Amino acid sequence: RLERCPRGDVDLQVWGTMPLKQDSLEAFADRNDLSEGTRLELRKLFNSVISGTRRRVTVRVPATTANVGPGFDCLGMALDIWNEVIVERATVFSIEIEGEGAAVLPLDSSNLVCKGVEAAFKAVGKQVPILRYRTLNRIPFAKGLGSSSAAIVSGILAGLAIAEFNFKVKGEEELLQIAAAIEGHPDNAAPCIYGGFQLGIHTGERWWTSRVTIPHGLMCVVFAPDHATETSEARSVLKQQVNLDDAVFNCGRVGLLIAAFATNNLDWLRVATEDALHQPQRSPLHPHLLPLIKAALAAGAHGACLSGAGPAVIAFCGGRAGDVIAQNESERKELEVAEAFLAAADAINCPGQVLITKPIEHGGYIVTETATYDTHDPENRRQRIRYVQD
Repeated sequence: RLERCPRGDVDLQVWGTMPLKQDSLEAFADRNDLSEGTRLELRKLFNSVISGTRRRVTVRVPATTANVGPGFDCLGMALDIWNEVIVERATVFSIEIEGEGAAVLPLDSSNLVCKGVEAAFKAVGKQVPILRYRTLNRIPFAKGLGSSSAAIVSGILAGLAIAEFNFKVKGEEELLQIAAAIEGHPDNAAPCIYGGFQLGIHTGERWWTSRVTIPHGLMCVVFAPDHATETSEARSVLKQQVNLDDAVFNCGRVGLLIAAFATNNLDWLRVATEDALHQPQRSPLHPHLLPLIKAALAAGAHGACLSGAGPAVIAFCGGRAGDVIAQNESERKELEVAEAFLAAADAINCPGQVLITKPIEHGGYIVTETATYDTHDPENRRQRIRYVQD
């Protein structure tokens, strides 16, 4: 479209590398001593090419705890711990990472945020533009709290926003299909997208998920060891075949777990969070697992289990009413459970920290979006509307 500019006045190759900003256009015109007619033509082209283009988006995505005991690869719950990602159009690719995993996460296109963006653009049939990425990671990295899913989902959401495309949810769950296909299972991806407690399966045709009620006042106490575990290593120790007794054991406890949440019978969680399919096999990788579960239950937790593939261990407590900082501690058990976690971990020389959080009912979302538009064009009303969520 720039071919319409007089070639004698404009170096099109240089113009093509310019940042797409109005002030850059004027500086370029001054530097090349363009005629007023050519300047006017360039302004028209700028508005036609850039007007309405979404240039920057800020995305927030939650941590997730998968399996919740017996629900291997099927159950997951969003937690109120958030990563934030800013993706914006640029002239040079770059990634800046602050917070969890900053020292080890890749700073190239192999980063999972980039992979999510690529997947979004591929799904809508567009080329990925040159982008700049900035991430603030609060979700503990490689601890079994869904940091990988958070990166993928944040990239997909940002990619869809930059591409100005949206997916169908009802009856198709298109975003879930992309995320779960990358992950291979929906237990982290579904709650990261939708929030809440999600039960996900594959129907034979597509990934499908449904929300499970979360009891009011539920608190989550997470022990996150200082060491990390690769999910691939934690999956390699699992059996490809299971015996009938173990299958029945888990089937019953998955049903009991769903019933406990749906009916607010938290006392059932002590049994409902037990597992026979993955925790016994993974306990040699996580020698702290069984001692910490025992300590949490003794301190008053309703239930406790490995979070995802580990090494984090999560315990569930009740009693929250309003903001916990303003509520009397004697009405709840999470501090006692947290201290029991640390005492048990210290006794076996497993250093780490405890995070006390809660389930969150909403998943990843666009916090802000920034678009360039002509404020004087009455036809651009829709482009002057922004979603702001926080």
